[in-house]
Amino acid sequence: MSALANVADERLLIEAAQHDPSRFAELYENNFDRVYAFVARRVQNRDEAEDLTAEVFHTALSNLGRFEWRGVPFVAWLLRIAANALADRWQHEARNQEVPTEALEEVGANQEVERRAMLFQLVDRLPSDQRLVIIRRFVDQKSVREIAQEIGRTEGAVKQLQFRALQTLRSKARSNHE
Repeated sequence: MSALANVADERLLIEAAQHDPSRFAELYENNFDRVYAFVARRVQNRDEAEDLTAEVFHTALSNLGRFEWRGVPFVAWLLRIAANALADRWQHEARNQEVPTEALEEVGANQEVERRAMLFQLVDRLPSDQRLVIIRRFVDQKSVREIAQEIGRTEGAVKQLQFRALQTLRSKARSNHE
């Protein structure tokens, strides 16, 4: 049987099933294996694959009256329904996945400690004049003017040292983060 004859047969089967839902069984039989294989490759276990495949065919039967023939194999429509069902299931699972608040707080605290430790290491690696400016400016919270007087440089020089130090820290932090 030629591909053209198969397409014509499929179209006739779809039209028949649209008028008489009991004719849907042949469409189910012809497409079950492909839909099941599609779903099974994307879920954890057999029971879930079977449930989702049943859901796909139930949805297809429910919406068959709205199906419009466009010359594309019927299985493409079924696979789109399957993809949507999978996406809905994954979204539902992601929303309902509860993580204890204490665990989130602990992870957040650990990440903050790690971030600060990394920052201190990076500051320690700065040239001494840049390190001094960063410590005086952000740890001791001194003004640019106060730092300039303390180290005997102009305010512009202190600003330049701060700028270079922050650039170096950003760059190193990015490379450590990647």
